[in-house]
Amino acid sequence: MLRTVDFNYELPAELIASHPLEDRSGSRMLVVHRESGTIEHKHFLDLPQYIQPDDLLILNDTKVVPARFFSNDGKVELLRVEEISHTCWRSLVRPGKKMKIGRTVQIGEATGTVREIDADGNRIIDWDQMPDPEKGSLALPHYMERTPERIDDNRYQTTYAREEGAIAAPTAGLHFTPELLAELPHSFLTLHVGVGTFRPVKSELVSDHHMHCENFSLSEKTAQKIRSKKGRAIAVGTTVTRVLEHLAEVQADYPQEATGATDIFIHPPRTLRAVDALLTNFHLPESTLIMLVSAMAGKELTMEAYRQAVAERYRFFSYGDCMLIL
Repeated sequence: MLRTVDFNYELPAELIASHPLEDRSGSRMLVVHRESGTIEHKHFLDLPQYIQPDDLLILNDTKVVPARFFSNDGKVELLRVEEISHTCWRSLVRPGKKMKIGRTVQIGEATGTVREIDADGNRIIDWDQMPDPEKGSLALPHYMERTPERIDDNRYQTTYAREEGAIAAPTAGLHFTPELLAELPHSFLTLHVGVGTFRPVKSELVSDHHMHCENFSLSEKTAQKIRSKKGRAIAVGTTVTRVLEHLAEVQADYPQEATGATDIFIHPPRTLRAVDALLTNFHLPESTLIMLVSAMAGKELTMEAYRQAVAERYRFFSYGDCMLIL
């Protein structure tokens, strides 16, 4: 049985990209050919040469919202996981010991009271009025080791983001400019990336991990494009992969228009049914995302690709370089 440690790799800290490149589309692109097992070192701007006219790129148009808040006294940090209503939030709170049931917190003019603590440790907080959205900031991944800057307002967002609701960006899409995307056959779905993207796998065995749940929507327009395509379905990102594979599993007549939530966990030896190729960034060691990539490309080939990426000094994680799996 696969163990979480089987998906570990050594990553020098200096290869973690804490800031975006000056040019959004200037990243490098490692290309993995599954059939031959060969690996190429290219640039993202080479992507069109791998796309055929009958292919279809499917992208996630979720929009990142400012979800990180601090109390007026600066002692409590809240990450809004879910807006149950404007005056009721499900939040990840630090430090948790300060926020027991009945405790209050102030953000601007709003006062919140902890009503409940759920099974994951999130606090259900009732507010006497909606907290000012201007008090919030982007929740950058912890590995960037910095607070948000003005550049992040634009660059930690895809150029086609339109459906508000994500806590983290669908990072494979960060490389696209409107001009490049216009050259390629494409369509959109929505999956709001949640707090689970920050949570590590703690179980020793991969199969024992409980996957987080995220909300998605697939329009009839995109479903129709997928049904009528003659070429490959190319997922831009692991979030798109999760939606398509979930629907292929639950819909008898895939794909059809759908709205719902998925907690699908994709890892070897699972065979992907809906996705023929994948564009994705490089992911954290022992994460569910590198496990998904390993299901797509095979574990050994994936780990070899990561070994080469480290040796060639690619940039890693959200603001880093990308990988195309064909």
